[in-house]
Amino acid sequence: MSNFEKIQSRDKEYVANTYGRFPVAIVSGKNATCYDADGKEYIDFTSGIGVNSLGFCDDGWIKATTAQLSKLQHISNLYYTEPCGELAEILCKRTGLKKVFFANGGAEANEGAIKCARKYSFDKYGPGRSKILTLKNSFHGRTVTTLSATGQDVFHNYFFPFTEGFEFIEAGDIEALRAKSAGVCALMIELIQGEGGVLPVDPKFVEEAAKFCREKDILLIVDEVQTGIGRTGSLFCFMQYGIEPDIVTAAKGIGGGLPLAAVLFGEKTESVLKPGDHATTFGGNPVACAGAAEIMKRLDGEFLSKVAEKGEYFREKILKMPHVSGVAGMGLMIGIELADGIKAADVVKKGIENGVLLLTAKSKVRLLPPLTATYAEIDKGLAALEEALAES
Repeated sequence: MSNFEKIQSRDKEYVANTYGRFPVAIVSGKNATCYDADGKEYIDFTSGIGVNSLGFCDDGWIKATTAQLSKLQHISNLYYTEPCGELAEILCKRTGLKKVFFANGGAEANEGAIKCARKYSFDKYGPGRSKILTLKNSFHGRTVTTLSATGQDVFHNYFFPFTEGFEFIEAGDIEALRAKSAGVCALMIELIQGEGGVLPVDPKFVEEAAKFCREKDILLIVDEVQTGIGRTGSLFCFMQYGIEPDIVTAAKGIGGGLPLAAVLFGEKTESVLKPGDHATTFGGNPVACAGAAEIMKRLDGEFLSKVAEKGEYFREKILKMPHVSGVAGMGLMIGIELADGIKAADVVKKGIENGVLLLTAKSKVRLLPPLTATYAEIDKGLAALEEALAES
């Protein structure tokens, strides 16, 4: 029995069957290169679905987390810790937002944003103004409430009854926003719909929606779970849209591989949640925050400009590949539109055979490479991708 077969056998016997796993067990890696249990090399264009922002086992991130781990791995949020405050300060100063609540993952961050929006409206206007609008084709998480906020019918099954108080509008339909605004406390949007197919939302709609929300005192929540922390070539994607959200959620890349998420509050929302209104056991964990602070310090202007440059390099190369009809996304959040009846799932399977790890997003092949991927790694992965496309 091979090393992989041993790992797979135990997993099948003891781990709940909630994932359609590929027949690969990754055991080690450095930057964008990793190895499976039998020694095969892969270029990782997934970064753990946008999590490993600095790639595998970054030296600076390891140093920051292990230094903190040797001092204090966890303490209740009833007490202060230095890494929590340091990270919050960096986030606020870099974004112009005012306060931060730390959580564990994207769905939990979005739950916090939803609670804050409803309490803001309740405190100011009383009951009856609790509805939240989200976009069709959106994805906001897998808890019962964040599934309710997700604008895709495929997720609205099995787990009834879903949380009430959500309605959906088409991305780009400003008239629908105006028409459905009665009783609404917040509009919650992704600026690039990641799970929905790597679809950037029209900037004009976003601008008009932000203006309308300000006029009606409807909070604007921007879900940056996948687009934040440098992924699109700016620290947060909203910075490229020229808007000032009332609440921003972040996760995935902020922890660099450890569970961490954040809800960032603007002027309207910074004081809404009081002691006892919201809490979490592991949010703000000092080890995760120490690693995140290292990431944030690295993501300076020069670093982010290189992310944008790498994104353009990917696009230029991919557009010349077989069966490609277009490339969507921003920075290193890339969706490949396929032609000739080619299926994204088949390309991903061929990619594994050829030594590159890829993702899907509906009908597209999705790439979320580490922000630190070298051009040598990029070229090697792109060669494997091109081979996979040619064979599909």
